[in-house]
Amino acid sequence: MHRKPAIVPDGTCRLNRLCRSVVTGDSQAYHPAASLADVEANDVSRDPSPPLGAYPRVRLRRNRRDDWSRRLVAENMLTAADLIWPVFVHDERAARAPVPSMPGVDRLSVAALVDAAGEAQQLGIPLIAIFPATPQARKTADGEEAVNPENLVCRAVRAVKEAHPALGVLCDVALDPFTTHGHDGVLRDGDVANDETVAILCRQALVQAEAGCDVIAPSDMMDGRVGAIRDALDAKGFERVRIMSYAAKYASAFYGPFRDAIGSKSSLGKADKRTYQMDPANGDEALREVALDLAEGADMVMVKPGLPYLDIVRRVKERFGAPTFVYQVSGEYAMLAGAVERGWLDPSVIIETLVACKRAGADGVLTYSAVDAARRLKAG
Repeated sequence: MHRKPAIVPDGTCRLNRLCRSVVTGDSQAYHPAASLADVEANDVSRDPSPPLGAYPRVRLRRNRRDDWSRRLVAENMLTAADLIWPVFVHDERAARAPVPSMPGVDRLSVAALVDAAGEAQQLGIPLIAIFPATPQARKTADGEEAVNPENLVCRAVRAVKEAHPALGVLCDVALDPFTTHGHDGVLRDGDVANDETVAILCRQALVQAEAGCDVIAPSDMMDGRVGAIRDALDAKGFERVRIMSYAAKYASAFYGPFRDAIGSKSSLGKADKRTYQMDPANGDEALREVALDLAEGADMVMVKPGLPYLDIVRRVKERFGAPTFVYQVSGEYAMLAGAVERGWLDPSVIIETLVACKRAGADGVLTYSAVDAARRLKAG
């Protein structure tokens, strides 16, 4: 005598729900009231759902056998168009100055940056992000140099856009490269003053937009800064300038080499940024940050750092469906590049980590490996 498949309260077959939960990893696909014994006790011959199949008829290795078939069934694809290249610019006479804690990364003069940007564009990289190594003499407690239309960033932006008008340029909006104390805002009684800092960030965004910046990227993590910057840009006729918000930026130890590169590490000393950057223990809070930034007018959002926070990338992309980017930060780069340099890891590890970012849901990745990765992708 045939017995009907066990049905869970939502009307679906228990075996079907169990199989889906195993295959998809979705713990909600199988109702907790359905036990394995329930499944085994029921004949599923009348289940209209097609069987998942089993060995030896199903051999998943078949599609892995050849390069062409692996490429044909690949679920995610990494191209140069997925890459954003962060670059450091300095005001020194040397065209290039190595960053000791970031193997293969240099601070560039404006002229060298223009040449490097041209190569990036030829490789298909759509956007570069410019970070300044501000001379110590130009740093002040309130970061006034950030709003100077002739500062290093603005001069670099103008030079790049003049030489390569079709290449996108992103500018970081924060005060840490310009302050004597290394914080992202103005200090008052030992704390970063939120609203006073936001007012300065709006002025900083405007001088960058006037220089030709295409994407304003507030990385400061002040409350309300995205909306204030959007209003300031729109009021001055820069409604076409995009905002990529560092929406979920964590207080991470992975930023050390970056601070070396821009010269803020010695300024910051033993202080930290935990009163404004996010606690690495928190995930739900990241969704609230992203929701607020999108409501305030962010065109794109970013999660930073990268690999340790890919769970956040996945949650953000699934929840909001907005253009979502992830920053493979300096510490991540230094670990990988250092291991490759010493022969401990194969260079292919760089591409592997970038694909992991795409698999997690990122639309693109900011990475210091962008040019090297683009060359590898072009070479096949």
